[in-house]
Amino acid sequence: MKSINCRGRLIEFEQTKIMGILNYTPDSFSDGGLFNTPSKALSQIELMLQEGADLIDIGAMSSKPKSTFLSSKEEKERLKPLLSEILKNFPNHIFSLDTFRSEIAEWAVENYNISIINDISAGELDSKMFQIIGKLQVPYIMMHMQGTPINMQDQPQYNNITQDIIQYFANKINELKQYSVHDIIIDPGFGFGKTLEHNYQLLKELEQFEILDKLLLIGVSKKSMIQNVLNSNSENSLNGTSIINTIAVEKGANILRVHNVKEAKEIIKIYSMITK
Repeated sequence: MKSINCRGRLIEFEQTKIMGILNYTPDSFSDGGLFNTPSKALSQIELMLQEGADLIDIGAMSSKPKSTFLSSKEEKERLKPLLSEILKNFPNHIFSLDTFRSEIAEWAVENYNISIINDISAGELDSKMFQIIGKLQVPYIMMHMQGTPINMQDQPQYNNITQDIIQYFANKINELKQYSVHDIIIDPGFGFGKTLEHNYQLLKELEQFEILDKLLLIGVSKKSMIQNVLNSNSENSLNGTSIINTIAVEKGANILRVHNVKEAKEIIKIYSMITK
């Protein structure tokens, strides 16, 4: 059974875990601005925990297509009041921070209640990230992204998307070993530098990632790969999200990163009934 060590607390993955998304931003594609004050964010965290979230992932900066990055100073200033309140109000829960900056990762882990770092760039946007993760000894989520949010959807190309990404992760895992990083979670990066066809080929072949022997995180919640097939929008993409998440669980997903915790938790409960 796979497990990760979160500040001395062993988290075992006997079944798929649910990671609730907290977009602490004014411009997220799905819920931008809804939770961008500490009080609103704390209420949403409380709700997600009540609904059964095992982990909460906090992001202070949008990474939707064509988005531009905050400065490091702006990211830290946006996060600081929220992380202070989380440390005070939720000392016993596990929080992940969505950042590609090693400086922010180090600051958040050492000063606040952050147990996991979630890096959309797998170290590509900050050459010091792997070294810092090795120093911090926290679980590390690394996502595959072709390009950056500004250009990632400009005609992405692969030889064979699944095999290309598996090889990419194999190289990254070997590099992380040099820094004694052991708790590694891989995220294929649905929607990040992939066409609609790429996304569904990845989903179809998801079980191939088992060869890497690492925890697998899937984040498809309300993304355009659902909206474009259903001719829908973010608000009306929950059913499509649940369908893909169910397929992902069946194909070996260890973590579902979602906006709607209750519905995702119901997937796990029902799926567990046929896999006892």
